[in-house]
Amino acid sequence: MNGKLRFTCKALAGCAFVLIATTIGAASALGQEKLSGSVKLDGSSTVAPITMAAAELFMEQQPRVRVTVGISGTGGGFKKFLDAKPSLRTDISDASRSIKPSELNRAKKLGIEFIEIPIGIDGIAVMVHPSNTFCGHLTVAELRRIWEPGSAITNWSQVRKSFPDLPLKLYGPGTDSGTFDYFTKAICGKEKASRSDYTASESDNVLVRGIAGDKGALGYFGYSYYEANQNKLKLVAINNNNGTSVEPSLDVIRSGAYKPLSRPMFLYVNKTAYQRPEVKAFLGFFFDNARSIVEHPRVNYVALSDELYSIGLQRLDTGKTGSAMALAGKQTANLADVFREY
Repeated sequence: MNGKLRFTCKALAGCAFVLIATTIGAASALGQEKLSGSVKLDGSSTVAPITMAAAELFMEQQPRVRVTVGISGTGGGFKKFLDAKPSLRTDISDASRSIKPSELNRAKKLGIEFIEIPIGIDGIAVMVHPSNTFCGHLTVAELRRIWEPGSAITNWSQVRKSFPDLPLKLYGPGTDSGTFDYFTKAICGKEKASRSDYTASESDNVLVRGIAGDKGALGYFGYSYYEANQNKLKLVAINNNNGTSVEPSLDVIRSGAYKPLSRPMFLYVNKTAYQRPEVKAFLGFFFDNARSIVEHPRVNYVALSDELYSIGLQRLDTGKTGSAMALAGKQTANLADVFREY
């Protein structure tokens, strides 16, 4: 078992990740082909708990295969996935947003073909320190005024007149993060449109510690990390400027009611790497057990429909390359409709 994986994944650290045989499928290591080699993944810290869980479970069945999961943020992961040197490229990129035109152009320039697969849905949680009794909800307009470029808001009293005179300290993902890209687009209207005077980190665990240790804190990151640390943080409901405040939960995110801060998560698979038996076996294992892994209490994301997982498998089996989301021309869309069409 890879110790680094256990240490890095907030959901799995210090505990055994156990799924009963009927949950992950009846297939066991007995009778399976014993493989060797390595599978390299990197990218989103939001998606990492899913692929780390899959890696641990897969390596229990294939102990001679080394599956490594790095956390460089979605943008950082794509940089490694699209490295100019083939020997340095990752096999699979974890992404909490779809691939960008600039990344598509780089892939085309380097002759890298990839298969895009949606794997789950996440909500972006907005949080404050647990002692904060005055902020139960924020509107999208208030969030925009706080986070937009050039914002001069440095005190809670500037956000809403009823809020106290308390210094406001902001925490959020770094600029290589897909969560940063998605949040800035949804709240400020443009990707990467954000003030820069905040505590930024690609590690959500660093952000958890920051918000939990600062009474004036406000921050955001993937809902799963809130779930794992809810005793240290207070969740803020979001009012989408329509008079109704919605607090995220797995059921609310699944329903589509948590707007505009719900987003799909993806795997991007190097087509050449997928021809290697260990990469093919790892992805086959993931899709055999996708719902159990994605929705396991120690991962806490929203699984996709059986139809979408079936479409994902078909894209792998047929080698369907390119980005359906890029062709659709939007980040938020009905995934089933998008992937049926492309």
